[in-house]
Amino acid sequence: MTPQVLKIVAALDYSLPEPASVLMQVAVARLDDQRVMSESYDLGGLPGAFHVAAHGNLGERSWLTPKDALVVRYEAQVEITRRTVPLVNLFADALTVLPADTIEYLLPSRYCPVDTLHAASTEMFGNLAGGAAVEAACRWMGSHLSYVPGASHGGTTAIDTFHSREGVCRDYAHLLVTLVRGIGIPARVVSAYAPGVTPPDFHAVVQVWLQGGWHLVDPTGMADPAQIAIIGVGRDAADISFLTIFGSALLNSQSVSVELV
Repeated sequence: MTPQVLKIVAALDYSLPEPASVLMQVAVARLDDQRVMSESYDLGGLPGAFHVAAHGNLGERSWLTPKDALVVRYEAQVEITRRTVPLVNLFADALTVLPADTIEYLLPSRYCPVDTLHAASTEMFGNLAGGAAVEAACRWMGSHLSYVPGASHGGTTAIDTFHSREGVCRDYAHLLVTLVRGIGIPARVVSAYAPGVTPPDFHAVVQVWLQGGWHLVDPTGMADPAQIAIIGVGRDAADISFLTIFGSALLNSQSVSVELV
């Protein structure tokens, strides 16, 4: 296993018509298989952020209190030492022995209507088990969905994507999570940085619980799990938003750059 080192730069520039509280999640999580070698924030003159744990105590959120502008530049260098294995041979743990903190990732959530798509997921993939079912779902999505920037919006759910057959990384992640939960495998959405994402941006991928652990998979096929820097995890996009503004804001510019070094 060769360590992968990423150089990450994320820049946000928003105008605010009035002061607001902002909850930001852009920092790389500190995990056993990804080491933050260096990290810096430029908050554009704002007072220091107040940091709190993110969903599931994985990663970190930051409270900011901008008055008329939010200008943030985040830079990090991260070493990834993640060991990846083919999913196809991994078994699914019996529901009755799942760890308590995985159970929420079996249930319906805001953007992942598991109950609505349960019959479809069972019909399409219920004859397979464990990682073989996950890989089959990814193959089906790869042959039936088109990656179309602008095809979805903030309210698009997995059922919308299932019918429209198009979307962006967030939509792919929601649909895979919903299909996999529908056949009894815990799955969660992951916000991440990864090289090779087109267009470059914050990326959404998926973790599935197989054989006693979480395993990364990118249903868009753009990112290699061995080169993904995880920011946070959640039931769906509502838990991993990189920016939640309690007020209103106007986007001036936003950019994400991820390079292998």
